[in-house]
Amino acid sequence: MSKIGISRAGGVVTAIFDRPGKKNALDGEMYDALIAMLADAGRDPDIGAVVLGGAGGAFTAGNDLADFLVHLAEPRAFPALRFVRALAGFEKPLVAAVSGDAVGVGTTMLFHCDLVYAAPDAKFRTPFVDLGLVPEAAVSLTMPQRFGYARAAQYLLLGESFDAQDAFDLGLVVGLCDAEAVLGKAQEAAQRLATKPRAALLAARRLMRGDPSAIAARIEEEAELFIDALGDPQTKARMQAFFAQRKTQPSDRLA
Repeated sequence: MSKIGISRAGGVVTAIFDRPGKKNALDGEMYDALIAMLADAGRDPDIGAVVLGGAGGAFTAGNDLADFLVHLAEPRAFPALRFVRALAGFEKPLVAAVSGDAVGVGTTMLFHCDLVYAAPDAKFRTPFVDLGLVPEAAVSLTMPQRFGYARAAQYLLLGESFDAQDAFDLGLVVGLCDAEAVLGKAQEAAQRLATKPRAALLAARRLMRGDPSAIAARIEEEAELFIDALGDPQTKARMQAFFAQRKTQPSDRLA
């Protein structure tokens, strides 16, 4: 059974993180499926937008920690980095439907989405520093730009969580709706985007997002610091302790 449910309706592809027993924590297999989905959607002239969502009352609890630890010997090969690059470089609109936990990459990926809809129970957290790591997916650039430095420091440095109303007030989320309706709301918006004149839509999106080189450069800078941090024995100890704490619970997860 696939851990990424991919469906197509009209000009929209929907990808659902479907590993509810782990709160949809992402492993290498899931990242590979998402990368392939983005590549296919990018090439397909009939696809106008992509929707990301999560099954079972959660968006995603972040990287699967057990899978992450397997890749410590060769961190540059970990599919999470390839996924972040693919997401940041995707040229068509991205829409997200968030309910429940959005931890680590579950939050950082949203800064690459054009529209994010959230249920009232959505909770966002970026606990990288707490694990001895640095932020990823260029969120060290995009969050201060979107939220202002002080609020970004609250979430990236202190590691505090924020809820759906906070995300709406800060401009990460564009609409709040019931958990049962949030995916449908995102798909409706994506369908509207997919029916618009394609060349004009993509050109407007490029203009709004600005020079992509700054995002790409920050992703690579963060990745190098992230990899350096993984070589620190104290960081490894923190992650091992985190794993030991979580392994008896239903959602082993990492930022």
